[in-house]
Amino acid sequence: MALNLLNKSLKLNSAALKPLGIIRNKSMEQSWIPDDPVTHTGQKYEENDYRLARYVERKKHVNTNFAIDLIAAVPPKPEKARIVWCDGGGGPLGHPKVYINLDKPGDHTCGYCGLRFFKEDGHGHGH
Repeated sequence: MALNLLNKSLKLNSAALKPLGIIRNKSMEQSWIPDDPVTHTGQKYEENDYRLARYVERKKHVNTNFAIDLIAAVPPKPEKARIVWCDGGGGPLGHPKVYINLDKPGDHTCGYCGLRFFKEDGHGHGH
């Protein structure tokens, strides 16, 4: 009889007997999960990934100014010559000099930095 009363009491007060770390509160359960914005490379951690621990009380900073978008905003540069070169701005901030043939119509993109060039019509023939 005493055992039955103890059993019923334990069932009724089971939440009070659990350690605080085990009790789950729905509102608190979602609040610790950090915001994980997707980076320009598509990196996004799974919800249970241990690496998210570094963002528990901090925000994950992702630069939304992706280089590919910034370069795409630069208009193509008109050139009079058939062959142009690009060094990405020169000096320590540039890249090796590459030559770009503009004989075919349309934009021609530098393989290193993404800058675009096109040949102006009617120029470069020595007239």
